[in-house]
Amino acid sequence: MNISTPRWWYRRDRKYGVLPRLLLRPVSWIWATATARRMARTVPHDPGVPVISIGNLTVGGSGKTPVALALLERLKARGVAAHALSRGYGGKLEGPVQVDPGLHTAGDVGDEPLMLAQVAPAWIARDRAAGADAAVAGGAETLVLDDAHQNPTLAKTLSLVIVDGETRDDEWPFGDGAVFPSGPMREPLATGLARADAVVILMPADLKVPDPELAATFGDLPVLLARLEPAAPPPAGPQMGFAGIAKPWKVERSLKAAGCDLVDFAPFADHAAYSEGELQALAERAAVFDAGLVTTEKDWVRLPPDWRARVTAWPVRARFEDATALDALLARACGG
Repeated sequence: MNISTPRWWYRRDRKYGVLPRLLLRPVSWIWATATARRMARTVPHDPGVPVISIGNLTVGGSGKTPVALALLERLKARGVAAHALSRGYGGKLEGPVQVDPGLHTAGDVGDEPLMLAQVAPAWIARDRAAGADAAVAGGAETLVLDDAHQNPTLAKTLSLVIVDGETRDDEWPFGDGAVFPSGPMREPLATGLARADAVVILMPADLKVPDPELAATFGDLPVLLARLEPAAPPPAGPQMGFAGIAKPWKVERSLKAAGCDLVDFAPFADHAAYSEGELQALAERAAVFDAGLVTTEKDWVRLPPDWRARVTAWPVRARFEDATALDALLARACGG
């Protein structure tokens, strides 16, 4: 069952969510210990090609998929046969299987692999080592791992940690630093950063620079800035928005910042599988305002085919501010 992200997770002030923070703290200790043991006991598999990991330190909402798409496009432009590899969260297939957007649905392979397959060959596999070997056999010269910073199965050539640069309204990407479920962290901050080769701070389109305190958090690690920008303007006219991602309030904020006439917005849990009743309710609410329906690309690929014609997908892309620094990292990872 998908659970909506508690907004208090991203508050550093512990006056928010006092009781759940306290009650869930023992479970957090168990989670952190189990993660550390799994990382320590696993012997990584070398698939024989460079492996670029795109991950984060929190349970969601940092923008890994737009960054993975940007890297796949960058590698393709460099003439590198890069394939994406994902666990396929939310899909029923175990893999290894190459994603076919004309055949597979989000229910088969998950929403993120369907997006990645739009720009490069994409594979899903519960067993990442088996998935890597299948991709290499299928022609991959480099692997781009989606959401794999806490997965030690593969030997990584380059590990990028994506960090949400949104710090307005008392938000902080790591909350008070507590590990799931009493906070958003998958592991303690220092532990996760110790395995990173570089950090990508993903900024909202309407924030010019990252918070200096946030930028200083990463010490001597290289920090790249990327900006989440609309790939197209929002649809014209009144719109009813909805999103089922880790931080749905960011979609609402971004639509408004992009000039969308947003009359209402409905948040859903991350990776929500929209029922016919939920979609009908959204359509009825939109009709009250004589409005259209708009959502993210990630949500749109999870919609039933007959609903896709009734809902506009609003695409966003990650643009790196220093493309030269990114190219240097990729060149070192891919051997020049």
